[in-house]
Amino acid sequence: MALSLPEALAKLPRHPLLYSHPSPIHPLPALTSYLNNTPSTPSSKPTPQIRLFAKREDQSSLLACSGNKYRKLEYIVPDILSPQPLYSSYPNNTPHPNPTTQPTAKPTTLVTEGAVQSNHTIQVSSLANHLNLTSLVLLHKGTGGGLTAAHDKTSFLRTGNPQIAHLLGADVRVLEPGSTNGGQIDTVEPVLAELRAAGKTPYWIPSGASLHPLGGVGYARCAFEIAAQEKQLGARFDYIFVACGSGSTVGGLIAGFKMLERMESSSPPQKGNNKPPRKIIGIINSPTKPQTWHEERVLRFARQAGTLIGLEDAAQAITLEEDVHLDGRFAGAAYGVLDEDTKAAMEIAARKEALILDPVYTGKVLRGVMEWVEGGELVGDWEGRVGVAGDGDGEGPLNALFIHTGGQAALAAYADIE
Repeated sequence: MALSLPEALAKLPRHPLLYSHPSPIHPLPALTSYLNNTPSTPSSKPTPQIRLFAKREDQSSLLACSGNKYRKLEYIVPDILSPQPLYSSYPNNTPHPNPTTQPTAKPTTLVTEGAVQSNHTIQVSSLANHLNLTSLVLLHKGTGGGLTAAHDKTSFLRTGNPQIAHLLGADVRVLEPGSTNGGQIDTVEPVLAELRAAGKTPYWIPSGASLHPLGGVGYARCAFEIAAQEKQLGARFDYIFVACGSGSTVGGLIAGFKMLERMESSSPPQKGNNKPPRKIIGIINSPTKPQTWHEERVLRFARQAGTLIGLEDAAQAITLEEDVHLDGRFAGAAYGVLDEDTKAAMEIAARKEALILDPVYTGKVLRGVMEWVEGGELVGDWEGRVGVAGDGDGEGPLNALFIHTGGQAALAAYADIE
């Protein structure tokens, strides 16, 4: 599918890791019917029907455990393969101050970190194999509460994503609580120094790839992919729900749709163009940090991605009040802990649509979608926005897109939770 990309985005180097066709979007008719049958309070005007769709990022690549990280990594690979990578430095992949003076040394080893059941580490390890490199992953026992909540901790440490990491040949190092780079002990730099001493050249990819300067570009591009699929489906997505973990998936989508809206506004008027802008809602999956921390982080990533794709006034065009919409009500007790409400949402998805979700991210996102629909928040929010924008195209069904970012491999580690 040919995408109408802004010139700056089209020129950014990209190494394809996804299929040549977009990840599919399909309707969720059984779930739509189930949620629309929820009794509503009497109203003087009819409540618009809500139609649910899923974008299957878990079916986007032929590489192991497909998910949202590959879309991010596509724009990082060209730097990895460069004889003088600009963004390989720890901790935040800041550009080398004098890149022309750096020694010519292509990376030999991709290094990253995450929680014990990190999806990101699997996709980085798979990428390393794809590029004929080695990989080293640091798994932190103390990140989140998945390990603490597990009845069988030995199994949690061995099954699911750690098992796949070993199968991929990654050098897997499990670190004790308190050893994260956000804690008292920094374990990453010594590992990088160890690799250099062994004659290897490490390339650092931060957790979720979000702190990498190019981390948000992939999902800015995804916004244009979704828009192209809207035309094929004949359905514009008024609301887009996605997990908010490290933040650059949400931030990239915000930047991409902001740029898309600007391009649409300069095109000849079409049906649907005078609707309120698409609203991206990030469902926060960890209560570790306050919501304001996540909002400021997503805003920063969105502006950074916006600048890279040609949104010249990104710092003014993308604002916290208008563009960053996060919901922290469904994070549960801790990152990686499967609570009963999320489990119930996963069961409904499986039994209504044969849609398998993961316990860390997508289960919580769908729980959020269900609350927004069943509780009337989505319709109430839409009616308020249409009222502000004028009548326009406020009639007809509301279309909500749920982005499935993958992660089902972690289910094996949660087998003791029935």
